[in-house]
Amino acid sequence: MPAQPNSTDINSRSSLPVHALRPGEIEHFLTDLNETEAAYLRAHDFSGKAASVVLLPSPEGISRAVLGLGDHPGPATFGDLHKKLPNGIDWTLLPGSYDPGEAYLGITLGAYRFDRFRKPDAKLPHISVQNAPDRAKRLAEAVCFARDLVNMPANHLGPAELADAGEALARRHGARSRRIRGAELASGYPALHAVGAGSDRKPEILQFSWGENPSHPLISLCGKGVCFDSGGYDLKPSAAMLRMKKDMGGAAITLGVAQAIMALDLPVRLEVRIGCVENSVSGHAMRPLDVLATRAGLTVEVGNTDAEGRLVLADMLTDAADAKPDWLIDFATLTGAARVALGPELPALFANDDRLADALIASGTAAHDPLWQLPLWHGYESWLHSKIADMNTVAPKPFSGAIVAALFLKRFVPAGIAWAHIDTYAWNDSTTPGKPEGGEAQSLMATVGAIEYLASISVSERS
Repeated sequence: MPAQPNSTDINSRSSLPVHALRPGEIEHFLTDLNETEAAYLRAHDFSGKAASVVLLPSPEGISRAVLGLGDHPGPATFGDLHKKLPNGIDWTLLPGSYDPGEAYLGITLGAYRFDRFRKPDAKLPHISVQNAPDRAKRLAEAVCFARDLVNMPANHLGPAELADAGEALARRHGARSRRIRGAELASGYPALHAVGAGSDRKPEILQFSWGENPSHPLISLCGKGVCFDSGGYDLKPSAAMLRMKKDMGGAAITLGVAQAIMALDLPVRLEVRIGCVENSVSGHAMRPLDVLATRAGLTVEVGNTDAEGRLVLADMLTDAADAKPDWLIDFATLTGAARVALGPELPALFANDDRLADALIASGTAAHDPLWQLPLWHGYESWLHSKIADMNTVAPKPFSGAIVAALFLKRFVPAGIAWAHIDTYAWNDSTTPGKPEGGEAQSLMATVGAIEYLASISVSERS
């Protein structure tokens, strides 16, 4: 279903070289050029500034390109290289003092386009990266897969279609999957079912598992898959609905993480759950002040029908915790409050386990996929009080909405389960190097790296 990255990894005999240089490497490089090329590069005052490009001439037109790395190259250094090289030529990025995996990710993710419903604006140049590791290729595929899902219009990606995409992914990797819907969903996952009851497109859960070695750690992933969020009876204003096709971004990231894990054949056992629903308005939709049952046995008063994502996750977290996973991680476009606190580029991380939080933060920093931890502040627990149910979905106060939402979820994770909740924006508001405007798989690479770390340590170290 999702398109493959536009940037390709080809080996063309006729390709032209791209030399990547740090500032201190320029003078030595000039000695390897012919007199005309060296003079041309000097005339352009090339200093090795990050992402700067000079095309060197030849009698036939262009002989090569020179890319500045700056002092601290990362994926963004390569993220708009496709805009600076002429099309119609195959290019090869030669080895240099940079990480080829980061270069591949920057080039590939920067060249991503969602062209499912239109003709592409322009054909992009082919850029291959010498010595690009397989890991980078698998990560790029996973990110593009997740981006495609987030970018898909809601009329083309409803609950069933989202579950179809996850089921197809599971099938490709030999995972065992099942879909939970109808009466089984209503009785076993009543809060999630209530969220989707207002839509003609019926809610469901896709669940799949992969890996059977009992010595491998068990990773459980849960994703919020609200394919469109109108807000329900607490209707969003029209401007707030413009990006609500992305409210299934948590499920998309969940599936992207799963794809990377399976494609890399990591030594883990994996369980995946995505809650596929649409939050609509109808005579069957949940209402403010309704009291809902949950899989955990707790009753929940609906304080606001637009706080539906936490209900989608609550039943899945309860279910996932039964298997006592080593790590339980959920992903959701859960609160606007997280964006107010941290902006669109920093997903909020909440965790009840320092080791899990530290692994995610360290991996995110290393992968240029940052997370920022916010506290599960126990002082706000009382804000979820309800006079007629075990708890409310929201607080009566206008503060700390992301923390309150995380505290709500925490009540559905039994003590002793290492759990992390990632409140993500899943979107780029504008195009920056390596990050085109549109759907984004924020935290995907951070999570994969953290899971690789867990898989690398012994059983005794995990405990």
